[in-house]
Amino acid sequence: MEKKKRGFSLYKVFIYVALITLAVSIIIPVGWVFMASFKQNSEFMGAGTNPWALPKEFYYQNFITAFRDAHMGTFFMNSVIVTVIALLLLLVLALPASYAISRFDFKGKKILNSAFMAGLFVNVSYIVVPIFLMLSATNDFFGVQFFLNNRFILALVYATSALPFTIYLLSGYFKTLPKGFEEAAYIDGCGHYKTMVKIMIPMAKPSILTVILFNFLSFWNEYIIAYTLMDGNDTLAMGLKNLMAVEKMATNFGIMYAGLVIVMLPTLILYIMVQKQLTEGMTLGGLKG
Repeated sequence: MEKKKRGFSLYKVFIYVALITLAVSIIIPVGWVFMASFKQNSEFMGAGTNPWALPKEFYYQNFITAFRDAHMGTFFMNSVIVTVIALLLLLVLALPASYAISRFDFKGKKILNSAFMAGLFVNVSYIVVPIFLMLSATNDFFGVQFFLNNRFILALVYATSALPFTIYLLSGYFKTLPKGFEEAAYIDGCGHYKTMVKIMIPMAKPSILTVILFNFLSFWNEYIIAYTLMDGNDTLAMGLKNLMAVEKMATNFGIMYAGLVIVMLPTLILYIMVQKQLTEGMTLGGLKG
């Protein structure tokens, strides 16, 4: 009995040490970036400067310069528009698909499900050049310039690339729900669509929030696809890349770190907002009897 308790205690100590180490490895770099974003350039260079020292004063001009001179405000709005459209398209496509695959039997279901599962092994970054050539050929065919440098098309590419993982996650959750919820809804006169919208989707809220958070991080920080398909309507990740290249050459480190904070801040705020919902139980209620 004592050996079991000792082994359990050592296991708990190991888990706590691992979690604390992971937290410190994340908190220190993030905190340092926030601290460095308020420093003047003279605090980064010169004899006797301490990179870990607190800013002598909060130099907000770094953020003003990043927004104004590097057009980070425009890039920020472009990223907001693309990310919101991509998330909306993703949910509109993935929720009905995952619900139908998980709750109904129909011809071609296995083939369709296998196709979605196969999509989990396709990294869209590897096929971005064929996507670019396809969109460019479509422009030439119709004689327009619509399918490239278009925020909606970029959002559509993001949404479709995230469909396999999203359908896999949501369908796995829908499968865990008892049939009694739907049977009760059908008795009350609800059809398939109303049952999905009024009963099943609200119950899937924790899973949906997880999908939104993961895909938000992916869309917000994506660079390769945006760099390939966009030319002018740059996203925030592209703007940050340009800002870092310019400011590193000019040794304006404070402005460079301010740009990093501008990119990181929305993701941190979103996580804080949905942290409670992400950690709560995945089943909202149950059936008795």
